[in-house]
Amino acid sequence: MTSTVPDTSDGISPRPAEQRRVLAVLVGAQILSGAGLAAGITVGALLAQDMLGSTGLAGLPSALFTAGSALAAVTIGRISQARGRRPGLAAGYLTGAVGSAGVIAAAVVDNPVLLFIALFVYGAGTATNLQARYAGADLAAPAHRARAVSTVLVATTLGGVVGPNLAAPTGDLADRLGIPTLAGPFLLAGVAYALAALVLAVWLRPDPLLLSRSLDLRQPTQAGVNKTRGPGLIPGALTMILTQLVMVAIMTMTPVHMHDHGHGTTSSGLVIAIHVGAMYLPSPLTGWLVDRYGRTPIAAASGLTLLAAGITAAAAPADSVVVLALALALLGLGWNLGLVSGTAMITDAVPPATRAKTQGMVDVSIAIAGATGGLSSGLVVSAAGYPVLALTGGVLALAVLPAIAVSASSR
Repeated sequence: MTSTVPDTSDGISPRPAEQRRVLAVLVGAQILSGAGLAAGITVGALLAQDMLGSTGLAGLPSALFTAGSALAAVTIGRISQARGRRPGLAAGYLTGAVGSAGVIAAAVVDNPVLLFIALFVYGAGTATNLQARYAGADLAAPAHRARAVSTVLVATTLGGVVGPNLAAPTGDLADRLGIPTLAGPFLLAGVAYALAALVLAVWLRPDPLLLSRSLDLRQPTQAGVNKTRGPGLIPGALTMILTQLVMVAIMTMTPVHMHDHGHGTTSSGLVIAIHVGAMYLPSPLTGWLVDRYGRTPIAAASGLTLLAAGITAAAAPADSVVVLALALALLGLGWNLGLVSGTAMITDAVPPATRAKTQGMVDVSIAIAGATGGLSSGLVVSAAGYPVLALTGGVLALAVLPAIAVSASSR
């Protein structure tokens, strides 16, 4: 029987109108969720340090909400596999909103146990924010797959940059409401995640994964796409796992490092805003590079960029906001290069019939890597200092290179 599925080897989506609508809705939701995501990054470690009185456990919040994102990634992947992207993503963001409310409650009653539980639940927002990138690629042609992923990622930039810079104003609002200052940004996170869930639940129609599956778009087998564009599932997963581990470890302890050297939440919020901007803003260029030059070279570039970030952070004077901001910008860029190239590799390698479940499991590994980075970061800084953490992370990122080289040579 002759297939009725349009040929997408020329870079044209089989359903261009539906793909444009899907991307528009995802962009709106990502702008909102970016603010929720960045709020926890900015003050999570500081809140734990304030409640526990210990720098050694300041990395625990990052580890907890990253571990929570691992569980959420499995759940979102399974819901999406069974029912589609719309219910999976909406449920994830709603769970993140519940976690934000729990963090606020924990701060009010000064209960560290409740804080840790709430941060674990809050991690669902992080998982959902990342899983949304896959929805952008479901209906994309292989030649435009990385650019579709990048469109969803770049939408996070606006909320991600605005969110940390609202740390001080939301802290003031929290004071007026009788809530501890450092819990203020979680007010923003809760509202932002809830609105993102609403946007997706109401407007993400048609469901991109269900439509892709109905069209039976087994794109990776067409026109030699895999041979020319990427080495496959395992290298893509390894690239994202390593970049996530290094990025989370250094990012988590930067606000704590700045706080310990006399910088306020405004300065640390600015540095994190620049970092989050660098994580997402270069996405259109990264997507074009991945589609134009292939997955492997850009994945390798991510490791080198993260090395540069680690060296810069380690060498930065403690009183220099500018140099720390540069280091965190490089850190975000390296993460972006790894995420876009790795996502494209995985989407190329997995057909629509099993795509959501496989992507969810890959994101579990990414989340576990991030949790490991977050938890170990506080211990390393407590024992050896921030420069040692930064330099170690940069060197570790180079492990991307042999992983990519081995996979490329085996093709």
